Amino acid sequence: MSARFACFVTGTDTGVGKTLVSAALVHLLAEAGLGTVGMKPVAAGATIIDGRLANEDVDQLAAAGNLALPSAWCAPYILHAAAAPHIAAAREGVSISLDHLLDCYRQLAAGADAVVVEGVGGFSVPLSDDADTADLAQQLGLPVVLVVGMRLGCISHALLTAEAIRARGLRLAGWVANLIDPEMGYLPDNIAALVARLEAPLLGVIPALGGQASFIDASRFLEAELMAGWPSASAHTDK
Repeated sequence: MSARFACFVTGTDTGVGKTLVSAALVHLLAEAGLGTVGMKPVAAGATIIDGRLANEDVDQLAAAGNLALPSAWCAPYILHAAAAPHIAAAREGVSISLDHLLDCYRQLAAGADAVVVEGVGGFSVPLSDDADTADLAQQLGLPVVLVVGMRLGCISHALLTAEAIRARGLRLAGWVANLIDPEMGYLPDNIAALVARLEAPLLGVIPALGGQASFIDASRFLEAELMAGWPSASAHTDK
């Protein structure tokens, strides 16, 4: 088995719904009959539960998938502090290695039909003194899905992020509008402005679902068929 589909999910900021969308994509791919796994290369913010270091994002991705691949590949770095990864890692004496993250991805891609990789925070979050999440995305070379947290100011955030993605030579394969501010005014107008400017298909509009919303709920608002035909591999990850 080797991955026929893979993507990298990023967001306009932290707290915009990357995990919700990533897990929803994992769920849809699994429902389509693909052996699917989610990967969270770096997860910051964890507690000890039943003797293991647990992170909510990692657990959601695991629950959405249908393959039992090693957690050390799915979540190579789980850090205690809910802080920027380079800060949390430094405080814990951890060195985040891009080579190790790429190797873990290769292992997952070799054992799955589909892999959804969720980034950390926004697109360019530091992982160490000399690498950030944009470097990781560039090395993976996967098509990128952008989660736009719909609130005042999101248009500039989305356009700047799309520009940064393309500057790395990556393809913005699609974007998701996730309503994180239920009181946002002129929502249709904001979505129309982004549709006209992002030059990538809108994969879905997720309404404000409330605190108990699950990735299954979110998946109902995504157009999974738009993902068909996306490339799953890159020369970067084959090296």
